[in-house]
Amino acid sequence: MWRCVIRTIYINCRFKTMRTCILLLAILATVSLLMILRSNHGQFDGVEKRGLRQKSSLLAPMQNTLKKSTDRAEAQDSGSGLKCVHPVLHPFDPAVMQFHGKVPPVDCSSAMMDWVYVINGTFHISRDAIRQYGNITCEYAPIVRQGDFSVGYASVVKPMLDGTPLQSDFFRVDCQSARGKTYNNIHAAVAVNSSVMERLRHFHSSLNSAPGLNKRPELKSSSLTSSLSSTRSTDHDEFSSQSYQNLNLSVFMLGFDSLSRMAWRRLLPKTHTLLVDRLGAIELEGYNILGDGTPAALLPILTGKMEEELPEARRGFQGVKPVDNHPWIWREFSKQGYVTAYAEDMPQIGTFYYRMLGFEHQPTDHCLRPFYLAAERAGKDNPKLCWGSKPRHMNFMNWFGSLFDMYRHFPKFFFGFYSEMSHNANNPAQAMDEDLAAFLQELEVKGHLNSTLLILMADHGARYDFIRATAQGRLEERLPFFSFRFPPWFRQQYPTIMKNLQTNSKRLTTPFDIHATFLGILNHSGTSYGDVSSRAISLFKEIPKERTCTHAEVTPHWCACLEWQPVSTSDPLVQEAVATAIDTINSYTQSKRDKCAKLALHNITRSLRYVPSSDDQSAEWKLLKYAKARRPAATELYQVSFRTLPGLAHFEVTCRRDVTSNTFSVDVRAISRINKYGSQPSCVQKSLPHLRPYCYCV
Repeated sequence: MWRCVIRTIYINCRFKTMRTCILLLAILATVSLLMILRSNHGQFDGVEKRGLRQKSSLLAPMQNTLKKSTDRAEAQDSGSGLKCVHPVLHPFDPAVMQFHGKVPPVDCSSAMMDWVYVINGTFHISRDAIRQYGNITCEYAPIVRQGDFSVGYASVVKPMLDGTPLQSDFFRVDCQSARGKTYNNIHAAVAVNSSVMERLRHFHSSLNSAPGLNKRPELKSSSLTSSLSSTRSTDHDEFSSQSYQNLNLSVFMLGFDSLSRMAWRRLLPKTHTLLVDRLGAIELEGYNILGDGTPAALLPILTGKMEEELPEARRGFQGVKPVDNHPWIWREFSKQGYVTAYAEDMPQIGTFYYRMLGFEHQPTDHCLRPFYLAAERAGKDNPKLCWGSKPRHMNFMNWFGSLFDMYRHFPKFFFGFYSEMSHNANNPAQAMDEDLAAFLQELEVKGHLNSTLLILMADHGARYDFIRATAQGRLEERLPFFSFRFPPWFRQQYPTIMKNLQTNSKRLTTPFDIHATFLGILNHSGTSYGDVSSRAISLFKEIPKERTCTHAEVTPHWCACLEWQPVSTSDPLVQEAVATAIDTINSYTQSKRDKCAKLALHNITRSLRYVPSSDDQSAEWKLLKYAKARRPAATELYQVSFRTLPGLAHFEVTCRRDVTSNTFSVDVRAISRINKYGSQPSCVQKSLPHLRPYCYCV
């Protein structure tokens, strides 16, 4: 082949114009260079694969660096023109698969069957239980909320007859059979709430009678297959954004703790297939977190603000108050005639309760917290991960199913956040894959998703699991799973919105954008080009290509589209950065030195360097509002990971170096504790929970 190519060039150079000759020679040189690069790339791939076979999770980050850089280059060379290009990750990368292990479904078969159940707010005694144990009589005690940290019981109803309406959403039941068997349990259900029903009926009767406004569509039953292929109903044909700015969508956002987009694909394949391939959901591939932990993920979604911008609610700080006065998004939905519900499991570490004071008053029309507070004291005899005869995660999901059944004909804003199966480690999440897929399919078959925007999401990737010590784990923490699924009628009626969502799925998005999108559901402001200078852009608008972490107010520590370069851990500047980081951490616990040990360096596990652009520095300046003087333009960033003594705490810290003065500085929001601290900070756990990552109790 090469002989023919050279002969062709010879003939053209000898008998044709010099321009043609030069062009052919240039083509030959280009092709040769590409083949050489491709050959070298293959050699690098071989080196990388051999390196990934090593078992050390601390070596894996460096072994993956070349691959991530290559993937990033491929994305940049695709002609997209994006300023923020996130790395291309692979869910089954060997560096993370070394920590993957199969987990079986939750087995609750050893538990006694549930003797009672609830349908549409009505108490029932199981016919199967009666057949097995004889006639059954029950006593019923409604669970009553007593603030956000305790519950009580109302007067006992005895006997509680089959077919009796519930007095509250949650209750304790004590039953006895004619054959001497007993049943005691706490149940979560949905009682008919007359005040909520009256409010909804009044709002919507007024809305439907007002001239010039369109009625909300009623839900219609459908099967999974027919709903995906059907056209929108005539109810939806009446609706237009020109005459009514509310987009007529209910919202059901179901979140899970610590699951990256890659982890979702690894651990929840059946749910992912149903959601994306069959229901047509859109994944946000560039969804980037804003800070450390669940509050930094959920507060911007639910309030549009970071924790530092909201009224002080953290224990151990002056002027602290409950979080009731935060601008919760569910209040905006409630004002427009929506029924609202909020649920989290694991009440002791709840997002707004562990470090904060929680809610003085119940935040939404229905709230699952009282059930879990009561269940903590009553559920010790259940099989592992079970509540009665059902997995605990199914109890959580079924409660939302009951809410959908109860409020079938009213618009809804429901938010649930489930932690137990993924908070401490990712692998257990596998156990709920089939149940989660079945739950979503049931919602679809019942028609509940016909007028509902379904959002499945996570707050962040794994923060403490073994995977977090790898290079991919570091990026996965910053890139959680987030998806939108719209009803078929909405996709047809709003093609520009759907086109923008597809476009935005490849661009940098943040929790602020989700809040703006929720506001856009209530008051649709069109599908124009998004304002790149705004930190929050509704996903109904096109996010500009030139958007960077600077525009979105994502600091370099958390931005996943920056190219960090490896630096030797023995580099003097790395050593100085680590020393500054440890000094900064120790300064946070200085006032509690009688309780918290002074930390010292054990070893450095990773070091990276990034030279910020002028845009990056503008973002930092904008975010660090407490700074008293403007920084010099010449700066560098070092991201260092290290372990400390005592306790072997593992930190990842981004340090800023002022090149002019050759000094380092560290912001508290650029410090990540990337291994579990367990009982190490027990002496400050309740009184000063913000010191937990840094304190080793003496």
